[in-house]
Amino acid sequence: MRRQMNRLPGYVRQHIAALRGIVVFTVLTGIIYPLAMLAVAQTAFHDKANGSLVTYHGRIIGSSLLCQEFVSAKGAPLPQYFQPRPSAATSGASNDYGCDPLYSGASNLGPNNPKLIAQIKARQKQVSAFDHVPISNIPPDAVTASGSGLDPDISPANAAIQVDRVAAARHITPAQVEALVKEYTTGRALGILGEPVVNVLLLNRALDEKYPV
Repeated sequence: MRRQMNRLPGYVRQHIAALRGIVVFTVLTGIIYPLAMLAVAQTAFHDKANGSLVTYHGRIIGSSLLCQEFVSAKGAPLPQYFQPRPSAATSGASNDYGCDPLYSGASNLGPNNPKLIAQIKARQKQVSAFDHVPISNIPPDAVTASGSGLDPDISPANAAIQVDRVAAARHITPAQVEALVKEYTTGRALGILGEPVVNVLLLNRALDEKYPV
């Protein structure tokens, strides 16, 4: 067989060698490696590998990695829930209020853009009326969207201005709500990277479990 191969023209042998390489590396990198990574992920990081899904009473209610809106059928924010930061991830449909993973992205409006300034002022008025706080107490993340539009977290300052409203809607004390906020506040990564954040979905699930309405 080898003698027959040696009799072939050089360019033919080169093509055969190339095809062998394609087959070998396709098997290694296209089948064996992905299956090995899948096995490791499912064994060591099962929850994260499957999207960090969050369940409530056996039903999937979302992912801890993605924001979601807590609004009524008409898009009004529900007072018994902590609200995420604004989201530009929307199709623009009348029933799409943001946090749509199919339309992840930012508004691409610069800080001096008149449209963005008008949006921020309008959001400040809405938050002030909804949470009964002065505009000067509203943190930036309560009125600005993240780059992806899918940020699942809010700042502790954003959570703090919502505590009284959530407590009143659930007929519990602010101290009870504050305790849950503290429980679901994550510190800086490695103690130095980023800022402390509060995961909205996990916090709201905890509220429903402990203080249902």
